Amino acid sequence: MPADITPQERPDEVFALLRWDAQGLVPVIAQQHDSGEVLMFAYADRQALAQTLATGVATYYSRSRGGLWVKGETSGYKQRVLEVRTDCDGDVVLYRVDAPGPACHQLRRSCFSNRIDRDGSVHCDKPVIA
Repeated sequence: MPADITPQERPDEVFALLRWDAQGLVPVIAQQHDSGEVLMFAYADRQALAQTLATGVATYYSRSRGGLWVKGETSGYKQRVLEVRTDCDGDVVLYRVDAPGPACHQLRRSCFSNRIDRDGSVHCDKPVIA
């Protein structure tokens, strides 16, 4: 079991405290700050996290594109980051955001639009919003 992180409240310590995977990535969850709705899941590398902290705009590492991805740079639906948090053992990051529109590439509010029922059936219950 991984040990818990021990914050020392020093500048830039986050880069040493997080548990980066073999590709230098950490999972990131984006959550709407006022409703608590989970909007999406992505990854960040050190550069993406540093850019997010510096600019206040959600930046991720796109594995498919092989580089930085500023959420909403193309669509215009940028996520303004109000707070960045990590879990107790530093293996997941949470961006608490103000997201003005869809977070999903399907133009749904949340990427988590498919509900799985107990019988294993899957139902899309989030409408397209844009």
